[in-house]
Amino acid sequence: MSSRRSRQSSVPRITDDQIIDLVSKLRQLLPEISQRRSDKVSASKVLQETCNYIRNLHREVDDLSERLSQLLATIDADSPEAAIIRSLIM
Repeated sequence: MSSRRSRQSSVPRITDDQIIDLVSKLRQLLPEISQRRSDKVSASKVLQETCNYIRNLHREVDDLSERLSQLLATIDADSPEAAIIRSLIM
């Protein structure tokens, strides 16, 4: 138990002001929340929307990667277009 306490005390604590600042920054990055007129969005809602937004971005990246791979399969592998597509995938 004392080893747990010593590890916890060595970890810097985040203050309430820092949490408020970070949630505010997240709020500004989220299109759905930043477009709202009201500033009254709970921190839990901001965190929930952040998770949803990141999941959606991952899906979009996967979809675009798949589309690029399909496009690459339909063109000449030695063409300049193929080189551009390969550079986008990597």
